[in-house]
Amino acid sequence: MAERKVVKRRNRHYFLWIGVFWGVLALGIGLLYFSTLKIEYVWRWYRVPQYFLYKANIEIRADIDGDVVSIKPRSSGVIVKVKGPSDSAEYTVPDQSYLRVQEGDHVFPGDIIGTYSKWKPGLLLVGLYTTLKVSIIGIIFGIFIGLVAGLARISENPAFKWWSIVYIEIIRGSPLLVQIFIWYFVLGTLINTLLAKQGLQQLPPIYYGVASLAFFAGAYVAEIVRAGIQSIHRGQMEAARSLGMTYSQAMRYVILPQAFRRILPPLAGQFISLIKDSSLLGIIAIRELTKATREIVTTSLQPFELWFVCALLYLILTFGLSMLMQYLERRFIIT
Repeated sequence: MAERKVVKRRNRHYFLWIGVFWGVLALGIGLLYFSTLKIEYVWRWYRVPQYFLYKANIEIRADIDGDVVSIKPRSSGVIVKVKGPSDSAEYTVPDQSYLRVQEGDHVFPGDIIGTYSKWKPGLLLVGLYTTLKVSIIGIIFGIFIGLVAGLARISENPAFKWWSIVYIEIIRGSPLLVQIFIWYFVLGTLINTLLAKQGLQQLPPIYYGVASLAFFAGAYVAEIVRAGIQSIHRGQMEAARSLGMTYSQAMRYVILPQAFRRILPPLAGQFISLIKDSSLLGIIAIRELTKATREIVTTSLQPFELWFVCALLYLILTFGLSMLMQYLERRFIIT
């Protein structure tokens, strides 16, 4: 009987605190809504979906002066041939019903040959894709850089060790924003100038943005790798060497697999931070999620809805990565 009373009391307290949680959450939402009423803000959630996907009107315009000499249906659409005094051109319209001209018509440059509607990704979807792309590439290169720098950090070779220390301390001791500026305005200017002098195509800003994220994450990954390797008992290395393994073989087959299980949780936290840090790339004209949201807010004057949606999208990205890392932890970490 006494145990049942204790269980009931615990259940009562548990549900009480659940009620407190939802009550505080509802109070916060209510206060926010009440504040918007005071400043006469009109919520327009119905306008948000168009920034994910919208139906665009595509116009096919003539770029030469000439006559429409033929209109022929094909499997890819309707081929409209325009012949001018000195040249000719062909235009593909998806369907006959979209045509705005007939055979024998005379068209001028800029005249509409056909028009049709097509679904296109909105700015929020474009920004989300860019954020995913730069984050994934930055994480991949960050792991590689961090692994190399971490192994160099514990190396007995003084050149490798000191260069690793210099790299780690410089990167960790300066803000990511400053590093992005250096990569884009300093290194980017030098590299693109050299490429231009050689007649080669210049690199777009996204390359320098990914490089700044990768080198920034690599410094932190290096320290995580170093701590993970040094957390393995020294006897493991000695036992592997006594079995005839070289240092590289012992590190590859004995030390690193054990260290990986220990460094996985802090790596997850670093990767989640990298996704959020990618929001700084908007300052160098990379249209990631935050910059895309800022552009939409400027034109639509809907800051409340769009910034809430932006935060929710970042939450979905980071929560998804967190769930993936938890799955890897359950699979690979042996407690």
